[in-house]
Amino acid sequence: MTSIKPGDNAPDFTSQDQDGNTIKLSDYKGKKLVLFFYPKASTPGCTAEACNLRDNWEYFQNKGYEILGVSADSQKRQKNFKKKNNLPYPLLADEDKAVIEAYEVWGPKKFMGKEYDGIHRTTFVIDEEGKIEDVIGKVKTKEHSAQIL
Repeated sequence: MTSIKPGDNAPDFTSQDQDGNTIKLSDYKGKKLVLFFYPKASTPGCTAEACNLRDNWEYFQNKGYEILGVSADSQKRQKNFKKKNNLPYPLLADEDKAVIEAYEVWGPKKFMGKEYDGIHRTTFVIDEEGKIEDVIGKVKTKEHSAQIL
């Protein structure tokens, strides 16, 4: 579980999106950012979450929010996920887990009685100054926009 909490400075990052563009936290200065971490592109829960954010994209835009998804998937996998679901926001292909580890969302998980390391589905809402406004650890994939707003 992440030790990052509201009021903290958001950890800085530089990573590549699904098309190989460099994306940095500083690109979002002056805007609010919904930074959501998900375990794996194109799995049912991650698709429900990404599509729920997509379906509320205009609302987020009108409120001054940008959205950025992050997982450890390859650029190719992220590109397919984005295209297949018509996602209007970039997806970081954080294969080296630099962003994932900076936000402390990698760690032991349990699934069907097995323990393994993976990404904890977590969302950070970052304000215009780069400070953490909210941390959502218990993400409801189908109602995630409502949780954020």
